Amino acid sequence: MTPSRALGLWRIRTVAFLVLLSSIASAQTLSGVVTNGTNGKPAADDEVILINLSKGMEEAAKTRADAAGKFSFKLTDGGGPHLIRAVHQGVTYHKMAPAGTNSVQLDVYDVARKIADLSVTADVMRFQTDGDALHGTRLFAVNNGSTPPKTQMNDHNFEFYLPEGAKIESTQAKAPNGQPIAADTAPQAEKNRYAIAFPLRPGETQFQIEFTMPYSGRLNLDPKPLYPAQHVVVVLPKTMQFTPANPQLFQSMQDPNSSDTNVQVAQQTQAGQSLAFTISGTGTISDSPSRVASGSAQSQGRDTRPGGGLGAPIDAPDPLQSFRWPILVGFGLILAIGAWVVMKRKPAISVVTAGTPSPADTHTPPGSATPGTAGPAASSTTPAVPKSAMLLEALKEEMFQLEVERKQGKISSAEYEKAKAALDQTLDRALKRQG
Repeated sequence: MTPSRALGLWRIRTVAFLVLLSSIASAQTLSGVVTNGTNGKPAADDEVILINLSKGMEEAAKTRADAAGKFSFKLTDGGGPHLIRAVHQGVTYHKMAPAGTNSVQLDVYDVARKIADLSVTADVMRFQTDGDALHGTRLFAVNNGSTPPKTQMNDHNFEFYLPEGAKIESTQAKAPNGQPIAADTAPQAEKNRYAIAFPLRPGETQFQIEFTMPYSGRLNLDPKPLYPAQHVVVVLPKTMQFTPANPQLFQSMQDPNSSDTNVQVAQQTQAGQSLAFTISGTGTISDSPSRVASGSAQSQGRDTRPGGGLGAPIDAPDPLQSFRWPILVGFGLILAIGAWVVMKRKPAISVVTAGTPSPADTHTPPGSATPGTAGPAASSTTPAVPKSAMLLEALKEEMFQLEVERKQGKISSAEYEKAKAALDQTLDRALKRQG
């Protein structure tokens, strides 16, 4: 080989090596932009933290967003999964960066002490007994629809009442598109009133409080709502009795996910409205969502007791996909009752006939036989389901799928709100036609 040819090959190899090094360096850089979602401007000078999920929740590096909201990190751990945390006005926001990701977009929001555009989508209470003790779970789904979007944060950010003698066992909070974490519950000056100092970011935040109290077989309760709510739901075992002080407020519903529960629903309640009721009897609910949620938290090493400390970041997607659904079941199953209530605003006349669909899926057409008087046609022919009922069932399924996709992060907040608004409009029209 001539010296000139050898020199040419050396140059080619050198260039190829440099290109390879450049490619590797590029793949090991994680960059992104932090935007203030309140004003649409770059979130300049916000602190940005790189968290290495391959090593638990290790903080690998810190930096600050520049004047354009941009930041970058040099990855030294082989490009595994990371979490980007931005701190804006004292509130943290998170964005998942899966393995192989080299750029992320993260939105933060200005903080306000009080936001008027807060609404409670669902206030769900579950009760079951264990000997002389009553186990209760109260779940709130709180929607922050502020325009422009802002985060509400103060020392008593979300308040609620618990029954006299209740002892809080655990409190969990779940930010929009996040995972449940342990939260602190502080008693207030007024007796039986508590507060959770957890940021209410734009979107839906969920709180779940588990408590126990003495029980002698009968108990008078009043939720004392502090916020207007679309749905107030009380869930009991079927072996327990529910007696409302005002029978006009509550309607009996069937939980499609559980056949051993007694579900009572009050709709469009107001702050301060009396919702008093009495529960009596004993019983348990199989596969209680509260137990599922607690079991998931314990399996991931979280201490869910009050003051037990935080687990995963406030709204960090779960890096371990295999644990995602157990956690979502814990918070999502109870809330599914609220979404289901929208589909079942009008009680249906059930048809109980062997070989026919379940009561939750069947409506008795006008003039049809009632249970116990079915003739030959009733015993051999399945009653026809009205088209309006079929539409409601389809809408129910579509809403459920939409919620699942939102919880999985498959759709953006804007896409979710647009789709939900369209479904709500279609639902209202279908209910009017059915009425």
